Amino acid sequence: MARFFNTAGPCDPSRHYMLLEPPVIERAREILIERRDTHLDSLIDRLREPRVRRVLEPILAGDFLPPDLPDDDVQFVKDLGLIASGPRGLEISNPIYREVIPRALTWTLQESLPVARSPLIAPDGRLQTDRLLADFRAFWCEHAEFFLSRQPYSEAAAQLIFMAYLKRVVNGGGFIDREYGVGKGRIDLCVRWPCPDCPGGVQRWAIELKVWRDGRPDPLEEGLAQLSAYLDRLGLDTGTLILFDSRSGTAPLPERCASAEVEREGRRITVLR
Repeated sequence: MARFFNTAGPCDPSRHYMLLEPPVIERAREILIERRDTHLDSLIDRLREPRVRRVLEPILAGDFLPPDLPDDDVQFVKDLGLIASGPRGLEISNPIYREVIPRALTWTLQESLPVARSPLIAPDGRLQTDRLLADFRAFWCEHAEFFLSRQPYSEAAAQLIFMAYLKRVVNGGGFIDREYGVGKGRIDLCVRWPCPDCPGGVQRWAIELKVWRDGRPDPLEEGLAQLSAYLDRLGLDTGTLILFDSRSGTAPLPERCASAEVEREGRRITVLR
């Protein structure tokens, strides 16, 4: 849907309007983020404050807020404009912050990742999602422990690292839509990549991220059901479920990493553990 913006002042009788298509708006948003204006740099400093982290970390991880979290901390982060109460509970307050916050937390990581985009693009211009997942799996097995130990938001570290990896590939070519909120139990991502041969000229790739934590059952079945609902909402028949195993006392990462394809409600889902 295109959006209209008044290019004259609100009291100007000429009321000139400019039609902005969604790609123009998204590109403007990307320029704003990359420019890192003063208020965005101030935001990055705020994210390091313990009382801000205590509220934002479970939202980014899709978990519930700790029961002993002071009400004042929640109100403080609301007053900063970082979160708001939505129909499904607390969530990041606006689309720009949904993009800025995870990128601010992984800025250095994203810039330093040894990821090349060109081998991941097929001759017809499509993003080769299977190859991207295989490359990420190899990266994760080799480097996960190093990067996980250095993430300030430890409960959301695995998800943030994957989003940084994905952004490194997509940056400048496509867009990532992110959905997360308190108590959702997952993060939903939708990559939109320009592709002339795809419906509407856009390749869409739906990804769901979940974490298997100590004392909880295998989240596979729940994740498949949640991703199936997400695919139904997007009108897609394929998607990817990534399960991060953060349980203590498990086997080394290379022995736990695996991928498979499953059928769920007539949809083909790639599962990467």
